[in-house]
Amino acid sequence: MTLIIVLIGAAGLIGLGLYGALSQQSFVMLMMGLELMLNGALLAIIGFWSQGLAGAPKGQLLAIIVMAVMAVEMAVGFALVVAVYRQRQADTTEGLGTLKS
Repeated sequence: MTLIIVLIGAAGLIGLGLYGALSQQSFVMLMMGLELMLNGALLAIIGFWSQGLAGAPKGQLLAIIVMAVMAVEMAVGFALVVAVYRQRQADTTEGLGTLKS
């Protein structure tokens, strides 16, 4: 598998994630779009690591850091969604008129 094919797949994931994040109104779908974009970035990083650095550990470390950021983002995001739902009973962006109280 060449680097070009991996980068095309990564660009596809980033594009789908961007479309999902911008077009959906549900908080969960918005977060899934963000996760797709991070997965696309992770795929590109791993592609560059495997083809460009010939397996040097620096690429693996960066991929692990991106996965940790993804896990933290999901945990914080779902905590915020649960807090907003408990406070306002809204699960879409349209259900919120303002972010104040």
